[in-house]
Amino acid sequence: MTGTLNGFQGDASTLKNPKLPCNKIMVTITYEFKMKYVLMVAEKPSLAASLASILSNGKHSSRKGSNGTCTVHEWAGHFDHSNVTFKMTSVCGHVMTLDFIGKYNNWDRVDPVELFSCTTEKKEASPKLKMPQFLAQEARGCEYLILWLDCDKEGENICFEVINAVQGTMKKPPYIMDVVYRAKFSAITEKEIKSAMLNLGKPNENEARSVDARQELDLRIGCAFTRFQTKFFQGKYGDLDASLISYGPCQTPTLGFCVKRHDDIQTFKPESYWVLQVNIKTSEGREATLSWERVRCFEKDITVMFLNLVKGVLNARVTSVVSKEKVKSRPQALNTVELMRVGSSGLGMGPHHVMQIAEKLYTQGFISYPRTETTQYPESFDLRLSPEKNKSYIQ
Repeated sequence: MTGTLNGFQGDASTLKNPKLPCNKIMVTITYEFKMKYVLMVAEKPSLAASLASILSNGKHSSRKGSNGTCTVHEWAGHFDHSNVTFKMTSVCGHVMTLDFIGKYNNWDRVDPVELFSCTTEKKEASPKLKMPQFLAQEARGCEYLILWLDCDKEGENICFEVINAVQGTMKKPPYIMDVVYRAKFSAITEKEIKSAMLNLGKPNENEARSVDARQELDLRIGCAFTRFQTKFFQGKYGDLDASLISYGPCQTPTLGFCVKRHDDIQTFKPESYWVLQVNIKTSEGREATLSWERVRCFEKDITVMFLNLVKGVLNARVTSVVSKEKVKSRPQALNTVELMRVGSSGLGMGPHHVMQIAEKLYTQGFISYPRTETTQYPESFDLRLSPEKNKSYIQ
């Protein structure tokens, strides 16, 4: 650039040689200004779009990512005392999955008991998405990473999968975690998201490792017992019509509950019973129905005997009055299990369908995060605003 120095103009050679006659000095100053970039990663594309809209106040541009599935949203902003360009994108669930190394995938050559101690490795969860390559590409030149994964243990685990994918291409200090931040939120509302952005923390490595441990247990136990019982039953029953008899630490006990309930229904035998009800009219003309203290009787002769005892009675006398006070508690928030139960019993929907709808409502900001074990509302959840906001959708 050109500028003035004490009212004179000139070039650099004139400044270096003051003996040259001139009355004007031109100063050339060259500098390079590089914008800082902040990469943000959400758990799914729809969530990334909602977050970008809130954080940019609707002023962002969007482009399709190189993997053809994820979208990248960009806008200008301010972070860590600097003007920056934010890049919001997403993964599609887990980036990596756990599996045995190749030679242990041969059922005929590997004893199932070996699966409890053999080597495992991380593989891409969805190779067609090329998620690690996509994340590394978008992270190139970025100086900060903000993780907007779901706030549960699985989300914490995905945080570190993302970190592993991008740390090779980011501009990073000696310790990568110095520029990695974690956003904590429970609902997709403007207040909640902007508050999370102002109170960034760090991802929880212990929770992430607990998911790694659970994945390894599921893999080893599930594969070992699946192979064992499949080969055992195929050898024992030649006409077995199943090529695979799977086993899972959660799947198998759940299947047991379902089978037991099915057997109870199939073997149920209805049994007749009788009840007594007496209709009375008070001296003031008010009518009432009295229920039998015994409630029901499975023997008809006994019920008829009691019926004959009261048939001829013309007057009844109140012998005691008991007054009880009942308190109706405020409704509790639904945890994941209760949400699926209510959706099934009240709406006739399957658990998978219930969670699909709940996830959609969550990303649109109507409800808080549905995959939870607690029945408490988040402290930041506005119980008054939510019904008011959603009243046009309630019938």
